[in-house]
Amino acid sequence: MSALTGVHGLNPEQSRAVRHLDGPLLVLAGAGSGKTRVITEKIVYLIERQGIPARGIFAVTFTNKAAKEMRERTDALLPADRRRGLNISTFHTLGLNFIRREFAAMGLRAGFTVLDAEDSLAVIKSLINHSEYKDVIDPKAAQWQISLWKNDLLAPSTALNSAVDEEQQAMARLYDQYRNQLQACNALDFDDLIGRPVELLRENPEVRDRWQQRVRYLLVDEYQDTNTTQYELVRLLTGSLGAFTAVGDDHQSIYAWRGARPENLTRLATDFPNLTTLKLEQNYRSVNSILKAANHLIANDATTQPKRLWSEIGIGEPHRVIVCATAEDEAERIATEILHQHFRNQTEYRDFAVLFRGNHQARLIEQALRKLSIPYNLTGGQSFFERAEIKDAMAYLKLLVNPDDDAALLRVINTPRREIGPTTVEKLGRYARERRCSLYQAARSAGLQTMLDDRAYHRLNRFCGWLDATREQPGTDAVNVLQQLFADIDYLGYLHEQETSAKAAERRWQNLSEWLDWLTRIATDSAENGEVMDLPALAQRMTLLGILDQQTREKDSNAVSLLTLHAAKGLEYKHVFMAGMEEEILPHRDCVDDDRLHEERRLCFVGITRAQISLTFTLTQRRRRYGEWLNTVPSRFLDEIPADLLNWQGVGIEQPKAVTQAQGRAHLESIRAMLGKS
Repeated sequence: MSALTGVHGLNPEQSRAVRHLDGPLLVLAGAGSGKTRVITEKIVYLIERQGIPARGIFAVTFTNKAAKEMRERTDALLPADRRRGLNISTFHTLGLNFIRREFAAMGLRAGFTVLDAEDSLAVIKSLINHSEYKDVIDPKAAQWQISLWKNDLLAPSTALNSAVDEEQQAMARLYDQYRNQLQACNALDFDDLIGRPVELLRENPEVRDRWQQRVRYLLVDEYQDTNTTQYELVRLLTGSLGAFTAVGDDHQSIYAWRGARPENLTRLATDFPNLTTLKLEQNYRSVNSILKAANHLIANDATTQPKRLWSEIGIGEPHRVIVCATAEDEAERIATEILHQHFRNQTEYRDFAVLFRGNHQARLIEQALRKLSIPYNLTGGQSFFERAEIKDAMAYLKLLVNPDDDAALLRVINTPRREIGPTTVEKLGRYARERRCSLYQAARSAGLQTMLDDRAYHRLNRFCGWLDATREQPGTDAVNVLQQLFADIDYLGYLHEQETSAKAAERRWQNLSEWLDWLTRIATDSAENGEVMDLPALAQRMTLLGILDQQTREKDSNAVSLLTLHAAKGLEYKHVFMAGMEEEILPHRDCVDDDRLHEERRLCFVGITRAQISLTFTLTQRRRRYGEWLNTVPSRFLDEIPADLLNWQGVGIEQPKAVTQAQGRAHLESIRAMLGKS
């Protein structure tokens, strides 16, 4: 498809957004308004009509799934030779690619390690355990605070000066030690993938000029979710010309709790006075009754710019509000409604989603669905990358690349067992801290013999020698090196020792084989694009994939989706149930002050706009909390939806006789259908 044909298939506002090149552009794209299509069509327009080489165009978003969708759409619109070199990625992948080019200017060595959240937490725990504030700081709280400081571009000294109490002062000092520890280990954490490039671009005019020439045009998706570092990265890469299009929706800004700054949308107009703003309000997802409910709700948010969604899909039915006696009754009612619609209307289970504010609400709903043999997928299960065998494999890969990676070394030093006990590891750690070096460097030091007995010292030396020999194999394919490594340590035998059944061990070995196959595919794809994917590059890429992908294999089963409102953003379903529409649940009891209440309203807006055809709210009259039964109050957000758009049903709701009779007939028909299927 040519660029011209693509633009002609857009509505007038989308077409204006695609064609606009006269200065920076902000596109306020309402839910379901085709923002991804605008971005992909603009990429095509820039290449085909404006003659900008694909390698000079960068498009960034927040998830691998969104980047994959963008890439697939672009591939369908452009021939391979025209899109070669095109940069479509997440923010963090862009940052990683930047660092791989500029690591020397950052004071890093080749083969630097990227720590995931678990490894980062291990470093923080180690620092706390050997400090004067061992009983003062919670490691996870410290990790969260350090991440917020990094995302706000605050140096440890600034954090210390602005600390409001002794705990924050201790965390600021820990932050300084943590940065020094990462530098010593030639390592970066997830936040550094954007923070460190921003620091370098700010401080080094030569690097900044080079990258501004390289980035001919930048497109940014989900701009309302950017934090301070991501905003600065966009500003520094595009320079004073502001050759960018930012697409976002302030009505769907729901991540302030993890550092997002929705005010970045309005800040653009200050930093770029020639900014043009366009709105996309035509929705291609939902019937108008759903959009009207969403519009009335979000109109109460004075912190966002007004938009009114509309569609040409149809009028739609009023939304049911089902009042149940208890949470158990609510779960059973949701399951029963899904089963009835499934048989009465031949609706696929995959067309249903049950959304809730907190994960704790899922348990009763799961039980009710299982009771009726309704298949479901619960978002948030164990990630492929969180499996022990995959984390072991990643640790070995990281160690081959960067032997100074303390977290990786600690994970596998005795996996499989090498009779290197905790006492030996503790003495090794003390020796490394005293000399301010990595554990590996300490293990290779002759001076360590003064702290260990001969057997422990030689076991450590044997392990490090084996690592060195494996790393230094000449002219061997990176994946083959890893395959040989797992054969050398008889990892399959280790799994059989660990598991109670051969089947479980084989299943874990299959996971490892799948991981190795994935490495092979990445290396092959990169080679086809002219990129050398050696061990360091593979380690960095796989770590980033593990961080970004909480669920690597997409589920295509015919099952009901259960997920939180936060996790539902970006998705759509024909029929949506929003459970727990009560005060203290939505809005959450901790979020009733003005600022956080706005975000709770936007979270409700996100839930409503996931629905395409039907929307059902459920709530209870009383709910058990901390072992005590408490009466509940319907969510204030239901009051913000016009009464004529809501059809109240359930406990204590009087229905007209004709409606009750019709529901009874429908119920009997469903039972007959179920009996006929069994």
